[in-house]
Amino acid sequence: MKLKLIFGLLLLGLTAISCIDNIHPAGKAAKTEEAEQETADFKFWTWMTADAKRTDESYTAEFKKYSDNGLDAVLINTNADAELLARLTPLATAQGLEVHAWMFTMNRPGDTVALQHPEWYAVSRDGKSTFDNRPYVDYYQFLCPTREGSRNHILSLVDKLSKVEGVSSFHLDYIRYPDVFLPIGLLPKYDLVQDTELPEYDFCYCDACVEKFEELHHKNPREMENTAIDMEWKQFRLNQIKAVVDDAYKVAHDNGKILTGAVFPYPEMADHMVRQRWDKWDIDVVLPMIYHNFYNEEIDWIGFATGQGVKDLEGTGTELHTGIYVPEMSAEDLATAIQLAKDNGAKGAAFFDGNALTDEQLAVIKAAN
Repeated sequence: MKLKLIFGLLLLGLTAISCIDNIHPAGKAAKTEEAEQETADFKFWTWMTADAKRTDESYTAEFKKYSDNGLDAVLINTNADAELLARLTPLATAQGLEVHAWMFTMNRPGDTVALQHPEWYAVSRDGKSTFDNRPYVDYYQFLCPTREGSRNHILSLVDKLSKVEGVSSFHLDYIRYPDVFLPIGLLPKYDLVQDTELPEYDFCYCDACVEKFEELHHKNPREMENTAIDMEWKQFRLNQIKAVVDDAYKVAHDNGKILTGAVFPYPEMADHMVRQRWDKWDIDVVLPMIYHNFYNEEIDWIGFATGQGVKDLEGTGTELHTGIYVPEMSAEDLATAIQLAKDNGAKGAAFFDGNALTDEQLAVIKAAN
């Protein structure tokens, strides 16, 4: 009897082990498949600037290099030239790449149409227009988001570029005001200290903005003692940028395209630095430029800023793809940055910019697929 009992227990144990052996590989396989699916769904992008003088052959070689090394999409800046975009799009798609029409939006340096309308430009608190007084750098010529003429001009460019056949999205850049505060790592370059909102970097105080704000809130921002603490004035400007984005979203979608945008690292920081609250926008995909070295941060900050943005976007339906600044970044650091983006909920990673990607960095991207 005792031998039968022992034999029964041994048989039961062997059966249990057999069941565990049968369950474990399946569970392991399921987890492996899930991880592989997450990797497959993770998109790699690069920003690039086009030059009409380059040959089709040179562009085909560049697009092939990106595709061969695991990149999925190119964001092409043609300076709003729809004909150039239409020329390059089939070259890129032939190499298996998505094409996104990247355009400087509120910042329109050298825009020949806008330059005929000096009143369209943003005005600082000290009364200077970016038409002829440009903050920080010579290419900062920001338009006012409130004026009907400047808004309609921007939306006409969105319409023109998003109608190009084969383009996947219209990609907003500089969809904001000039920097109220520069990234801390850039301040020494301009010999600046910015511990308050300085009037020469505080926009927009043009007549159209002041009149519209007065209609809504019955006070004049030019007469405020401390504009930095007036939440209605701050919210007004956030809303003016949001209105341009939301209209661009309608235009892009009417043309069968999605809307994407390059934004500051996470919504609270973007709000503080450039009046940009992108978690409130109608937009399909955001690519926050989490350029850690601009902020004197360690590489792990890429994970923090990615996670913060993902959390702020919960429930919105907007995807976040982490923007990474590759110059001066080692291949090992790039591998870490990509993993940090994945671990903190990003749906992809975008690199600034294509010309700066080294062979070693491209190998990292290929291996991360």
